[in-house]
Amino acid sequence: MRAGTLVEMMMDSGSPMAFMACNCIALRRAARRISNYYDACLAPLGLRATQFSMLALLGAQGAMPVNGLARALDLDRSTAGQNLRPLERDGLVDMGRSETDGRARVVRLTPAGEARLAEASVRWRRAQAAFEAANGAEEASAMRAMLAALDMPPLDSVEKG
Repeated sequence: MRAGTLVEMMMDSGSPMAFMACNCIALRRAARRISNYYDACLAPLGLRATQFSMLALLGAQGAMPVNGLARALDLDRSTAGQNLRPLERDGLVDMGRSETDGRARVVRLTPAGEARLAEASVRWRRAQAAFEAANGAEEASAMRAMLAALDMPPLDSVEKG
């Protein structure tokens, strides 16, 4: 195989290797590796990265509706609920009815949740520093900025070809 052939095959949409250049697959693979790393760093505290992000958001913003928490973290409501249940079971968050809208459920940190967040923040900062040491602080910052700026084309652009 001559040099460049694999890359050419990966970029040729008719090639069976084209999926290797898929933006979605590359991003999902990287996200799994990063998530697994942060999950492992937080595991001694019984937390996963998604649960840590929920505790951190509640610690920064205070009590909020479950739907608002889900929106802020770009999660659907059922995924947010699945991640909140163990936090509630472990006494780290409290779920109750909104005082202004009885239909809405509000989630807030408990004192145990505040303590766990403080412990987890130390481990998260270490994970963050290790990730940046391995990948470069500027590169990590550029990656976060690029991901935050991602724009999705309308679905009809796929339908129309």
